[in-house]
Amino acid sequence: MTREILINTTSYETRIALVENGQLAEFHLQRPTEKALVGNIYRGRVVRVLPGMQAAFVDIGLERTGFLYVDDVYISNADLDARMLKRQHPNGKFDFPSSLPDTDINRSPGMSIENILYEGQAITIQVAKDTIGTKGARLTCHITLPCRNLVFMPFTEHIGISRKIQGEETRKALKERIEALRPAGAGFIVRTVAENATVEELKADMEFLLLLWDKILDISNKTPTAPRLLHEDLDITFRSVRDYFTEDVRHLVLDDQETYEQLLKFVHTFAPKLQQRISYYQGESPLFVTHGIDVEISRALEKKVWLRSGGYIIIETTEALSVVDVNTGRYVGKNDLEETIFKTNMEAVKEIAYQLRLRNIGGIIIIDFIDMEEEEHREELFTSFKEAVKKDKSRINILKLSEFGLVQMTRKRSCENLSQMMCEPCHYCAGEGVLKSRRTICYEIFRKISRRAKRHNSTNITLTVHPRIGDMLLKEEGPATNELENDIGKRLSIVVSNKLHIEKYQINWDE
Repeated sequence: MTREILINTTSYETRIALVENGQLAEFHLQRPTEKALVGNIYRGRVVRVLPGMQAAFVDIGLERTGFLYVDDVYISNADLDARMLKRQHPNGKFDFPSSLPDTDINRSPGMSIENILYEGQAITIQVAKDTIGTKGARLTCHITLPCRNLVFMPFTEHIGISRKIQGEETRKALKERIEALRPAGAGFIVRTVAENATVEELKADMEFLLLLWDKILDISNKTPTAPRLLHEDLDITFRSVRDYFTEDVRHLVLDDQETYEQLLKFVHTFAPKLQQRISYYQGESPLFVTHGIDVEISRALEKKVWLRSGGYIIIETTEALSVVDVNTGRYVGKNDLEETIFKTNMEAVKEIAYQLRLRNIGGIIIIDFIDMEEEEHREELFTSFKEAVKKDKSRINILKLSEFGLVQMTRKRSCENLSQMMCEPCHYCAGEGVLKSRRTICYEIFRKISRRAKRHNSTNITLTVHPRIGDMLLKEEGPATNELENDIGKRLSIVVSNKLHIEKYQINWDE
């Protein structure tokens, strides 16, 4: 599989496209007015504790307060003492101070939030999920600091290995390396890209992260004012390079000279072997147009996605969950109905996995596959779907196919999906996605005129409507219009106007 990263930078937005085998696989967008907050660390102030929800609202200096759930609360000396980490020892290892103040407030399982937090309390927290829709940012006290090969977890002793690193021997060796290097009590996660990392590379990442955490603590203690930003994560360009620019990426192409030069320095520090794969695009046609990215982004905003066989899937997203419906469409098969349904479902499996990743759809997802009678087909479908989502970096949990042909799943959501980033609710239908039918509007007009007819002495009524409504009133509903005139004893004049929304109309009672 060939992979490329394309970065389009302008003064008003930065767009990142991850391309696999010539097809857009992931798309990320950042605008200066809508900057992502995930990964940022703040000194926040508790403004409200909600025992009934076992949560708290925390002011971090944004328009909306953040939401902190009880399971995400952890308050320790690290919040109160900047001396948590020592500098590097002569033996090359790091360590914590031998004695720490007895000011730990570590949450025990089952402890209520009102026993941990109080209004006005200052705490150090990190943004785990961006603001989505009307919801404020999701916060956590379990701080994580990512680097190229490692993720540092200052409040745990756990050593984790990426699930995508296969082989027990490799996993065991990596764990032993981290154990030998880490400070006592510090936790780390080994990222997928670190599978072939050297001890020196792991050590360099560890040193960088420990010193970064020490700096964050120093800032927190020297200026304890809350709310206050303590650490801002990398912007979308450098974050994408850190997380996606791996050995299997053939090219990284940018179209902005300044960003290109900054990125060369960044990669020279963290991944010098990949520096030669970065290139500056100077073509006459825009970068995303040349590679067909703009067209694919437009398609990713559509509700209906056609399958090669002639079937299709419909993707509907609401605030609570997303629903995917599979249909045979134009595909009629060759032999029997069961085979047609099975082939359509199997083709939909790959497309659904691709669309969820591309559109960054998260939360609860319900997939309505076409019902299949044979248990063997159901098992094969479920196995294929689990295999298809393995390329996705987001955490996914899939339940077995139900007897109704439904698959229930969750996909970790940390920011807005593609539609939420690039679209807004229709100001005509208030986001409903549907309009009143023409006939419904006609009958609504009839009822309103009938109710008000007795209040007016005029014999003429001028009705101004959208052209499509006017056409129905004069043709399909012509007999009903004539009957209305006879019932109220008034003449109805219909005027059409393209300036009117189809659901809007004006009734003028001529004197």
